[in-house]
Amino acid sequence: MTKRPLVLLDVDGVLNPVRRHSLWLRHHECVLDGQTYRILLNARHGRKLAALARHTGAELAWATTWEQHANVEIGPRIGLPQLPVIKVNSDPGSRAGEHFKTRHVAEYVARRPFVWFDDNLAAPDWQYLQDHPGVDEFLLVDVDPRTGLTDAHLAQARAWLADRARPGLDGAGAPSG
Repeated sequence: MTKRPLVLLDVDGVLNPVRRHSLWLRHHECVLDGQTYRILLNARHGRKLAALARHTGAELAWATTWEQHANVEIGPRIGLPQLPVIKVNSDPGSRAGEHFKTRHVAEYVARRPFVWFDDNLAAPDWQYLQDHPGVDEFLLVDVDPRTGLTDAHLAQARAWLADRARPGLDGAGAPSG
């Protein structure tokens, strides 16, 4: 099994902020299951996320209620290829106050280090992941849904991932030897 790190992407609030605050954001309309959604996307995000993955050796994956629709409606509009999708819509309940996506993420990561960009995570999510036996190192990047993903968020992720790639560290981030 690979220890290649993951970068997990939410859509609403992260790639699709709740308000237009930048000229880089463009309106798009998507029709999903007969319902029209108006979204805001920054086409530069795809290039920046791809660069983050390339420079850190990470794999991008969707962690969004858009699930496979993200590969059809979001990825192509921002220049991302087809990405793996974490199925998160099957169990909307919470067990310990965590977001309903958190349990699905914990199962998916399979001890791989990961960064998760989301606008809906809090202390119960961190605690759930910390206590889950299938989760090792992770960084939760709290994105303000009013502004969405920023260069500061990407820099935070890049620094954290680069720190994990240093020679002499094992998969848990402790010095080996």
